[in-house]
Amino acid sequence: MTFRGLVLVAVTAVTTVAAALPAVSPAAAEGCGGPIRPASIMTVRACDSPERIVAKAAALVPRPGQLAWQQRPVTAFTHFGMNTFTDREWGSGAEKESRFAPPAVDTAQWMRSLKAAGVTQVMLTAKHHDGFVLYPTRYTNHSVVASPWWITPGCADPARDAAQAQRAEDPSAYWQTRNTRCANPRGDILRDYVDSARAAGLKVGVYLSPADGAELPKQFFADEVRRIEAKVAAGQSLSIEERATYEDRASAPQGQGRYGTDSAVTRRTIPTLVPHDDRAGALATGKLPEFTVDEDDYNTYYLNQIYELFTQYGPIDELWLDGANPWRDHGIGETYDFTTWFKLIHALSPDTVTFAGPAGVRWVGNEAGQARETEWSPLPTTGDPNTAHNEELFLGGATAADLGSRTKLADPSVRYLQWAPAESDVSIRPGWFFHPAEQPKSAGRLVETYRETVGRNSSLLLNVPPGPDGRIAPADTAALAGFGQAIARTQSRNFALGAPRAVTDASVTTAERLDRPLDVRLPRPVTFDQIRLGEDITRGQHVEGAYVQAEIDGTWQTLATVTTIGYTRLVTLPAPVTAAHLRVVVTQSRATPYLATFALYRTAA
Repeated sequence: MTFRGLVLVAVTAVTTVAAALPAVSPAAAEGCGGPIRPASIMTVRACDSPERIVAKAAALVPRPGQLAWQQRPVTAFTHFGMNTFTDREWGSGAEKESRFAPPAVDTAQWMRSLKAAGVTQVMLTAKHHDGFVLYPTRYTNHSVVASPWWITPGCADPARDAAQAQRAEDPSAYWQTRNTRCANPRGDILRDYVDSARAAGLKVGVYLSPADGAELPKQFFADEVRRIEAKVAAGQSLSIEERATYEDRASAPQGQGRYGTDSAVTRRTIPTLVPHDDRAGALATGKLPEFTVDEDDYNTYYLNQIYELFTQYGPIDELWLDGANPWRDHGIGETYDFTTWFKLIHALSPDTVTFAGPAGVRWVGNEAGQARETEWSPLPTTGDPNTAHNEELFLGGATAADLGSRTKLADPSVRYLQWAPAESDVSIRPGWFFHPAEQPKSAGRLVETYRETVGRNSSLLLNVPPGPDGRIAPADTAALAGFGQAIARTQSRNFALGAPRAVTDASVTTAERLDRPLDVRLPRPVTFDQIRLGEDITRGQHVEGAYVQAEIDGTWQTLATVTTIGYTRLVTLPAPVTAAHLRVVVTQSRATPYLATFALYRTAA
């Protein structure tokens, strides 16, 4: 089967195209009257009534990778790269590799600091928009291999001079010198990061930016420099991207000029072997998979790097890729082949959750660390989630105030439904990269962010940028520790013990039916100021309205009213309450809800 994209050929257990992506519900083939079977993606048919669409949304469930991901509520993002050493938020791609020169990189210290915050997953920017790569890739010379960081101080190697001379013609020139006698044994930052994370018991994610300033054509960059110089001469302000280009105007993009060139779409093999490629034997014997694609130059480059990540650094639990196409308004853009990217990711690692990918995870819609008060995981889309960056498919876009209500489900433009839990990204500092003049948020502010994200059926993606010295700064480390201790102390004791075991154990799949109020009688009165609720999401997300009451002095008083619950809903009361008799009442639901979590906490300082 051939198309612009992926052709899976005889190499591993993956043998069919269907195996490469999350499957659409079998109900799609049964018209509009057959049974609705649970699935992570479903088709909406023209004959589906509004009631049937709601029933399909109620039958959406997370696939295994998503379920595991949702049980990792806090992930630490690590923005570290060329921008760390240029004191920028956005790079141009024309930075010389010599600018990346940390005295050391202490990834073990990073993990200690992050684990103290209670994170269970970490994610590194292996490549940001400037295109500089933090591991020894075969497909560009703009990586750590070409930087002073790769070489032991004082050691010289003529092979690197030869690589510099050949870099314009051979993107693997520096990669071929990676094993030089001068090599820094910890030069591969991604490898060091992954190994340190796993040693600390943390899951691992990787961010590989689709945008790549280093791959801009040199003529486009030169034209941009002239345009920006004219703006400067006229006294006009510059965007963050323009400032980087202006500051690097004496240089040129450091890659191979593959981005946005409208290069020919031709038959390619992934992985594309380079001279002296150390994978040739494994490919020949079938120990590594091989794929045939029809792609242009840049999409081939990106697919080759995806292949490197999964076959050399896996397992990768989350792959983060945005849809940034930042130069489109100035005349150049790349058509990202998301369909093939997603197929390759799922063929190599079916359980990986992909940011904005099919049955993956989605951007919450802001970078302030705030989820919606009504946050749905089952969402309607206007197109096939397997074929596009999913932010383009949500009704009103990813930033819309309402993404999953019955009103949205009934919209005539809806074509698919999918399980798409929210991820709320925010940085501990004002910027995403380290800047000496900035200070981190306080532990108290981070606790509030936790309540506004994890407490609203979202994960928290907290960015913590190491400095140019290769360490997380003491102020950040202190804030992280204070945050982690506050959450851990608060949740160390569930005062609801004595309630049905199914809602107070640690399992998401043991639950109580909420087709009638859940009556909770405790052995004795307890004092609390936080209430945590959670649905058994393996059966779907169903609750549309609920409240929690306590019997106080013989009278039922409503303590909290919520719309959605989802995996976690955390409500902080304005003042502590003492009670021994409580109840949870569902006022509206899409199907019979199952409560898997009921907890009462007392906030720790």
